[in-house]
Amino acid sequence: MTSKNKLRRKALTGAALAAALTASGTASAQSKATSGMPLSDEVVRARADALIAQMTPEEKAGQITQYFDFTDSPEEAKRVTDEMAASRAGSLLFVHDPAELDRLQHIAVEKTRLKIPLLFGYDVIHGLRTIMPVPIAVAASWDPGVAQQAQTVAAREARAVGIHWAFAPNLDIARDPRWGRLIEGAGEDPYLGSAMAAAQVRGFQGSYIGSPGHVISGPKHFAGYGASIGGRDYDEVNLSDSELWNVYLKPFKAAVDAGAGNIMSAYMGVNGVPATGNRWLLTDVLRKTWGFRGFVVTDAGAAHDLLTHGFAASNEDAGVRALQAGVDMEMAPPFGISAFKTLPQSLAAGKITTAQLDDAVRRVLEAKIRMGLFEKPYVDLQAAKRVLADPAHREVARMAAERSAVLLRNEGGALPLSRRALKSIVVIGPLADSARDTVGPWVFDQDDKETVTVLAGIKAEVGSGVKVAYSPGVTLPARVNKSIFQSDEQFAAGKARNVDDTPEIQRAVALAKDADVAVLVLGEGQIMVGENASRSSLDLPGRQQELLDAVIATGKPVVVLLMSARPLDIKGSKPAALMDIWYPGTQGGTAVANLLFGKVSPGGKLPYNWPRNIGQVPLPYAHLTTHQPKTVEERYWNESNTPLYPFGYGLSYSTFAFSNLKVDKAKVARGVAVPVSVDVRNTGSRKADEVAQLYIHQRYGTAARPVRELKGFERLTLEPGETRTVRFTLSPDDLSYWAASTRSFVQDATTFDVYAGNSSTAALGGSFEVAD
Repeated sequence: MTSKNKLRRKALTGAALAAALTASGTASAQSKATSGMPLSDEVVRARADALIAQMTPEEKAGQITQYFDFTDSPEEAKRVTDEMAASRAGSLLFVHDPAELDRLQHIAVEKTRLKIPLLFGYDVIHGLRTIMPVPIAVAASWDPGVAQQAQTVAAREARAVGIHWAFAPNLDIARDPRWGRLIEGAGEDPYLGSAMAAAQVRGFQGSYIGSPGHVISGPKHFAGYGASIGGRDYDEVNLSDSELWNVYLKPFKAAVDAGAGNIMSAYMGVNGVPATGNRWLLTDVLRKTWGFRGFVVTDAGAAHDLLTHGFAASNEDAGVRALQAGVDMEMAPPFGISAFKTLPQSLAAGKITTAQLDDAVRRVLEAKIRMGLFEKPYVDLQAAKRVLADPAHREVARMAAERSAVLLRNEGGALPLSRRALKSIVVIGPLADSARDTVGPWVFDQDDKETVTVLAGIKAEVGSGVKVAYSPGVTLPARVNKSIFQSDEQFAAGKARNVDDTPEIQRAVALAKDADVAVLVLGEGQIMVGENASRSSLDLPGRQQELLDAVIATGKPVVVLLMSARPLDIKGSKPAALMDIWYPGTQGGTAVANLLFGKVSPGGKLPYNWPRNIGQVPLPYAHLTTHQPKTVEERYWNESNTPLYPFGYGLSYSTFAFSNLKVDKAKVARGVAVPVSVDVRNTGSRKADEVAQLYIHQRYGTAARPVRELKGFERLTLEPGETRTVRFTLSPDDLSYWAASTRSFVQDATTFDVYAGNSSTAALGGSFEVAD
């Protein structure tokens, strides 16, 4: 390209840029963007640089600033619209109405000087209109394909209404169930978390950024947020480097390798430095070591929060520190002060360079270009209606809920229920007929009228041939403090709630005495878990424990369905059956009915250890051997230190046997893969699913290693009597870890134990040696 053509390119406006590219010889940029073909890196870079060359410092700062758009606050909405029209906002979040998204985009494209489209982001955590089971539930499916399908549906709905970017998946490892945001992640294990991370990125983004019907995936919160002290949200984190590299960073590395286009920085600090101002984390690790090429956004207000941390001296200093650390876009706090808005004055004062500012702007513009926003910025309102109403999306939601349920107890084959043998059922519990709780937290555009509750699902399944009675039993307590996600009306109603539950408990017990079986739907209301929703107890909230014990005392068969994200403590109560249904989503009631009556067999597995008592937490299965391992179960004088249900545990309506574990090589050199196989047989009479799980233990090396580490899994569907050989490959990476003594990843010459089975307590074992 000649110098004359380069100068001409720099003079082009955003509106004319795509057409000029087609005419100039860098050829089919526009046709590729509109036909669903990925643009080359060279074309994307050239288009972004042509725009940057025309931008003022104020426009550059605006392009890397994201504002909340609160349509229920006229004053804030006007402020944001004014900023946007003045080219001082490059992205908006929290808008989901297609008509409003379209209106705002018209302003950006038609009224601003350079006509650069807005990038709309949204919390599409587990669905937009069609709500999937919560992420921790999908992790319990132990099926990355389910995660990918679920987020493909979420992306399709989001893109149809005009959203371009999902603030998901949450990749925070959570080993303390008191922490509310464990609901958004995949549990306690980095291997399972990494598999779910990559699958969700692929579901959101498709095969490349800009794939039709897909959005940019924004994994969060980078990094270590799930290790908050005491499980208290927003609290400080103290992690060893070993834990950080070997546990908490791994799902993020998997997401980057899967092509994630965005990363969100965390609120808290890492090694004493706030993540949003941590250049080691955002630049040295994320970009230089891992090769991340997308853009980094702060969590809401996290740049300005560098003042709160005592890290930055002023709002201007906070903007400088965040930019220099590696942040490319500030998610400005709602109704708050933008730190990145001060970048032009910092540039004038020489505190940042033009190159630093341009690098951030370029990454944001490149995302917009790859998404095809310059060619197709507006919303097709009729297409949006069709996509949101697609019945195929509801089928994915039902399937995901079925595959996520974990059967924890099933004494005497209490489940599945027989519709022919039953004359009457009583459904009891405050969550049994609550549409809002059924879909769980972190949803903002769901259709509650479309949601199938557990009560509705059971009624639809049994029809008129079985009498179905219902009692809420008890009310759930309100929050002591108002949640940031709780409306004024919800909070006022909760504070005013002063209900005597005794009469309804008595009524529920009477109904149970008259029924053939009692199905209790117990747990936590959706407002009790999620962001800013930590709990200091794992007990059933309110008087639910009293209700449970009273119904069990009737002597009738009792099936308990737990609607929660945490492992709850039911105080040793022994219902006939216990199933964790999580928050199962839009089609939750239909899925639960199919599970209860045996149309499908539960096959989910726990993504965390289930403690006996809150005093045990954190209780990860992958702990170190430490001193006197033979007494590890006796660490508490009053009860066992083992989990009530181990990581990877889950029952089925069938039974399975593992045998013939084979380690292909008894001795290998470092850097050589090790094939492992095991036979899995369905020894029962029903077609059902089992999850084959592979664990390793390194006996000795540069550092002490956990007693068990998950290194492979596969969910199988087996016919009665069917045997299948499952094959795994332990790669050199699987046998390596980050060692503090070397400040690097190492693979030791050592001996490995191998275990295969259906939980982290698998007994079937073998071994092999790695030699120099």
